[in-house]
Amino acid sequence: MHELSLASTLVDTLLEYAPKNPDGKVLEVHLRVGKLRAISIEQLKFSYQVLAKDRFLKGSKLIIEETPAKTRCPKCGLKQDFAVADDSYHFTLPTLSCPKCRSPVELQGGDEVVITKVRIRSPKK
Repeated sequence: MHELSLASTLVDTLLEYAPKNPDGKVLEVHLRVGKLRAISIEQLKFSYQVLAKDRFLKGSKLIIEETPAKTRCPKCGLKQDFAVADDSYHFTLPTLSCPKCRSPVELQGGDEVVITKVRIRSPKK
């Protein structure tokens, strides 16, 4: 259940900003997660809500954008999305080759986990 570990790291990262915003409150956290990470979005959201009990995070909304896996062939330049039929890639990513020229392709996306935006309400002064 790596969703709990990921949510824990996310909460810890966000709490690093709490001392800089002592009266602030996180409203939304936007996260981009690649399909190749094999993360259950619902489990990640649930884990986040369980762990986000600090006043700075309580009630904040986790918004997740799931991105497709993308490849690019360095030899012929072909770029494409690809889908994996089973979850075996969860343990190791297969060697992928270009359908056009059969050269090995480079992974261009789909394996990321990135905080893209955090909305914080600052107190009125």
